[in-house]
Amino acid sequence: MMETYHLRTNRQGFTNITAMVRQTLRKSGVISGLAAVYCPHTTAGITINENADPDVVTDLLFALDETFPDRSQFRHMEGNSAAHLKASVIGSSVTVLIEDGNLVLGTWQGIYFCEFDGPRSRDFYVKIIEG
Repeated sequence: MMETYHLRTNRQGFTNITAMVRQTLRKSGVISGLAAVYCPHTTAGITINENADPDVVTDLLFALDETFPDRSQFRHMEGNSAAHLKASVIGSSVTVLIEDGNLVLGTWQGIYFCEFDGPRSRDFYVKIIEG
């Protein structure tokens, strides 16, 4: 089973999408398998990180901005090379184990859609694989 989700994003930020992935899992009825979460964009990504303290997301964005600042030397005509770099480091997908009909996530973990070049209308996909 695969679901497509649509988001309207801000300029930059992390959106917790864990509930949407769980919704797809519930609809699938799968008890054991894998959940693949995929982002088809080159200036956005998907990651798993802490979902208890919102300062973690703030710190991640700060560190990514410090590590990959916009630079006048970048040659990409759209002017969003820093967003491409951030998306490449974060990655475009995550895979989560499913056991007993639940996502196998740590106590503090959540799944995030990461926007680096918004605001935009974005899609991501959740595929549940039984096995």
